[in-house]
Amino acid sequence: MSGTTPGVLLDVRDVSKSVQGPEGRLDILNKVSLQVYDGESFAIVGASGSGKTTLLGLLAGLDTPSAGSIALHGHALEQLDEEARADLRRRLVGFVFQSFHLLPALTAEENVMLPLELEGSDDARSRAREALEAVGLTPRRRHYPAQLSGGEQQRVAIARAFVHGPRLLFADEPTGNLDQRTGHHISDLLFALNHDHRTTLVLVTHDIKLAARCTRQVELDNGRLVARAAPAAMVMP
Repeated sequence: MSGTTPGVLLDVRDVSKSVQGPEGRLDILNKVSLQVYDGESFAIVGASGSGKTTLLGLLAGLDTPSAGSIALHGHALEQLDEEARADLRRRLVGFVFQSFHLLPALTAEENVMLPLELEGSDDARSRAREALEAVGLTPRRRHYPAQLSGGEQQRVAIARAFVHGPRLLFADEPTGNLDQRTGHHISDLLFALNHDHRTTLVLVTHDIKLAARCTRQVELDNGRLVARAAPAAMVMP
């Protein structure tokens, strides 16, 4: 996309999303515009049904907007086909979900190895072990998901998301299925990785306290941006 500001990793301009329902058109997002800077932490907050997860999917190129444009690292997502968007995600993006999405038949180590093996990496096991060490799970690397607590499963998911060194990490309600103490530990880990690796962190959450830890936050209400927190100092290259 021409005109993208230097240092902007995500550039969203007048994005709308509508779907056809049984009673006609349903508007999910309405002319959303925002920018996410390289290396910052950014929260998207709002009540259930406000459009947060839909927006996250658009930002990641998992879906395309009905109108408007989204540039990820200078690439206009709406101009790419599905294969090209998938390749961009594979190179630049990591995901952490509320429900972990670990494969039950694989150990923690094997779950973390999986994205590297799909890329054809010849050092997948050693890199997976390093990632598990970073999240404090070396002693549990041979355990299966069912043998791990919820917090441990989420740490495995974070290790898997970070193992290929993504430029951008999307986290969709990453503490939503965890108790308060474990959730706080997971959020500490996410922000530490954001700080230590300068990986841009984009959080979708209804947890105001978690959002307040981010560099910036925006609020969605019925598909519209209705409020912005006062921005902290921008993280620029």
